[in-house]
Amino acid sequence: MISTTFEQFLSTLGQQSLYVIDQNIAKSDYIPLDLSVTNEQLKTVDVSSSYTLGQYINSYIAMNEAKVAFGGYLEKRGIYNRSNYFNDQNPVTERNIHLGLDLWIAAETPIYTPLDGEVHSFQNNTNFGDYGPTIILKHCIDEVEFYTLYGHLSVASIENLYVGQTFAKGDQIAALGDASVNGDYPPHLHFQIIKDMQDFSGDYPGVSSQKDLEFYKQNCPDPNLLLQLF
Repeated sequence: MISTTFEQFLSTLGQQSLYVIDQNIAKSDYIPLDLSVTNEQLKTVDVSSSYTLGQYINSYIAMNEAKVAFGGYLEKRGIYNRSNYFNDQNPVTERNIHLGLDLWIAAETPIYTPLDGEVHSFQNNTNFGDYGPTIILKHCIDEVEFYTLYGHLSVASIENLYVGQTFAKGDQIAALGDASVNGDYPPHLHFQIIKDMQDFSGDYPGVSSQKDLEFYKQNCPDPNLLLQLF
């Protein structure tokens, strides 16, 4: 299945009003958030501090009378400069282009699967700036197989899981972690779609270099095709 057809398939699925956080939060209560290197406001914010960045995000949500801030797909971000896990100082190979959709909301917020699926793998990815506790679900819908990744969860979210465990659309699968466990970020969900897991388990790159971007754009299409927040 070529990428365009897969993206059309995801978009069709998304017409079912899918959700990964409380379905009772109206789309009008979501506000787009720009964390890119081109956001001039961020130049006055210490984005290396989860506390300071969290203050900025929470103020932005409150100022816009929203409940959730979202965005970040293919966004080039400076926040990863703080971590050697992403940053090798080479503009071609440095990983700073975000491959998922972030949903910024409070720690312990319940997370739901938007589709029927089973646990492919899970892991606590503890590198500084990494996902922290992570769950990857496998979906097979109309004979199309793909995966969704949920990063920055609470430790409790992965304590009683097992590979092959099944979840129905709308089931709670996790809750969000705080900065002490989620890679040192303000609380948020990293939600990502993956066509080919490439033998990864419990982890998959959520940030790309410029060099590898064309591959990852094909393998990790826009999560908003499913969630349709805008």
